[in-house]
Amino acid sequence: MRYEAELRNAKPPGEIISTGHFGPWNREEPGDTPLDGEYRFQRANLGVFNAIGGVLDSTGRFQGQLNNLSAKGEATVPDFHLKASGNRLPLHTRFEAQIDGTNGNTILKPVHGRIGKTSFVTSGGVVKHDGDRRRTIALDVNMPAGRLEDILLLAMKGTDPFMTGTLRLKSRVVLPPMSGKVIEKLRLDGDFAIRDAKFLRSQLQDRLDRMSRQAQGQPNNEGIDEVVSAMSGKFQLANELITFQDLAFGIPGADLKLNGMYNLDTEVLDFHGDLRLQAKLSQTQTGWKRWALKPVDPFFAKKGAGLYTRIQITGTRTDPKFGREK
Repeated sequence: MRYEAELRNAKPPGEIISTGHFGPWNREEPGDTPLDGEYRFQRANLGVFNAIGGVLDSTGRFQGQLNNLSAKGEATVPDFHLKASGNRLPLHTRFEAQIDGTNGNTILKPVHGRIGKTSFVTSGGVVKHDGDRRRTIALDVNMPAGRLEDILLLAMKGTDPFMTGTLRLKSRVVLPPMSGKVIEKLRLDGDFAIRDAKFLRSQLQDRLDRMSRQAQGQPNNEGIDEVVSAMSGKFQLANELITFQDLAFGIPGADLKLNGMYNLDTEVLDFHGDLRLQAKLSQTQTGWKRWALKPVDPFFAKKGAGLYTRIQITGTRTDPKFGREK
């Protein structure tokens, strides 16, 4: 039979208008009953969820059986935001999904999205396993060339991102069906790379420019200006603790490699690693210091670097402490 339906979705709350065909009814296996149609999901309020907000509109088509529906469609959230930051960016997605209409389990394959001017692809599932009261969200996210400023704006407070650049990101995202805040449950496992990074706050960029001049042994060369940075590494998040491996940061003349942890709850830092400069220790200075330090250059020129030393970064996010590792 043909149907026309108007109903209100429970969560997120919004109006659904759907037309299509249902049946014939399969009495022995109701889940095998054929179903097809098209829908419009209007004014869905994402603010009912703990971490996100915005108003969603979606359109699409579906066909198959009640327990195995293939769906294609688009969804738009003009004001998508994370509640922790509040900054709004337009989000648009095109998706294909396999849905079990008898229990709500959904397999995404895949979702092509754009947030701000950054494109990404994700696939995975939202599934309720036997014995669980809630669903598990497990996704694979691939962002081949995102705009760093879009991601920073989404995640940070304030409307002025402090850095621009190109971000490559791959990550496994898991939100298990346990109680608590999203950040307490969230599990991440992935790697990233940032290239052509520049700081928009002049004080930070000026500091990097000075560091690059010293690292190249030209501390008075004002022509070394507006240097670009690169960063890469592997990360894991569990129990509000981010663990970084092979975290590398580089500017012309200097390379820093670190391993360590950052606690999202206490904001405590604990990183240890190597600093390598192209210049020798004496070449980082000017005037009499340049000559006074020449005798000690051989003690710091190690492992192919003009200056090599072990360093540590401890303290907190708002009060980091930098020093040589003892």
